[in-house]
Amino acid sequence: MPYVMITPLDPDPRFEATMSEPPKKVWLEIGFGGGEHLATLAKAHPKIGFIGCEPFINGVAKLLSQIDAYGLKNIRIYSDDARPMLDAMSHQSIDRAFVLFSDPWPKKRHHKRRFINEKNLNRLARVLKDEAELRLASDHYGFVSWTLERLIRHPAFMWNARSCRDWRSPPHDWVRTRYEQKALARREHPAYLLFKRLAR
Repeated sequence: MPYVMITPLDPDPRFEATMSEPPKKVWLEIGFGGGEHLATLAKAHPKIGFIGCEPFINGVAKLLSQIDAYGLKNIRIYSDDARPMLDAMSHQSIDRAFVLFSDPWPKKRHHKRRFINEKNLNRLARVLKDEAELRLASDHYGFVSWTLERLIRHPAFMWNARSCRDWRSPPHDWVRTRYEQKALARREHPAYLLFKRLAR
């Protein structure tokens, strides 16, 4: 069986029971969209375990088709809101997390629906290992400002940027998402934000 669906009633990824050997690292993508980013990374890093969270069935179906096409065995899918799974995960169990081109909820009355908020950052801070990387990207600069404001003031995270070039250009091992490609086609310039989980 190339993949395991993690259900809301049993959110434990249980890589040890489903992979021939425990993964060297575990990476998490919250809101994987069509799954192209997640599948490409999983194909490139077969020794790493991947967890993908996506509540929309069309996105899950697209990822499943890529899993079957590539014969991937190192992805676990949680097809629901990420928050219950984060709450159920073990402390310091994630080596890298991605929140890429999430819904910016641009209208002010909808800002409370944005994933990046204090409670969810606390959740991420709990499950990320010391020195783990949190990667975020968006082409909506109102949401970028919102994200920076909340992450910079959070005591568990440190922004890795030293100059404007660090957030204007993706890291060397970056994999483009479908939403990012659309933004680039519109000649928009996404922001790439890399944060480190500070040691406890």
